[in-house]
Amino acid sequence: MPTLIVLRHAKAVAGFGTPDIDRVLNDRGRAAATATGDWLRANDLVPDAVLCSPAARTRETLALLRVEAEVSFESGIYDNDPEGLLALVNRVADDAERALLVGHNPSVHQLVHDLTGESPDAFPTCALAVIDLPATWAEARPGVGTLRAVRTPKD
Repeated sequence: MPTLIVLRHAKAVAGFGTPDIDRVLNDRGRAAATATGDWLRANDLVPDAVLCSPAARTRETLALLRVEAEVSFESGIYDNDPEGLLALVNRVADDAERALLVGHNPSVHQLVHDLTGESPDAFPTCALAVIDLPATWAEARPGVGTLRAVRTPKD
């Protein structure tokens, strides 16, 4: 059974005068990303495959997780379209048991809701959702997933 981990990037600087795609993490974000990586390892949820937005804040979040996995930087994740995110999930290699998608709100929060029919009221920076899928990545569709866990930096 595939497991999808959906992660919103950690807290970034405000970015006044900086293009949005180039915003980096602030101190709180760096600490939260590091703690999230520790949580993934402690809960045996280290991904086999990673889909990550090319934005600086998502790349930095991923680096601070310290996970060893094949990474695909996908510009479509930055487009913030939940249907596009699902299409990327559908293309995860069959041999991956766990995949991590690192992206942006509101699309990551919407993806969690679409796949499971439920989601937390809020999905703050560095929040993650663990979703069990019943069959293959290619068969992931709205409503088929089970929300196993939600974690926020304050948990």
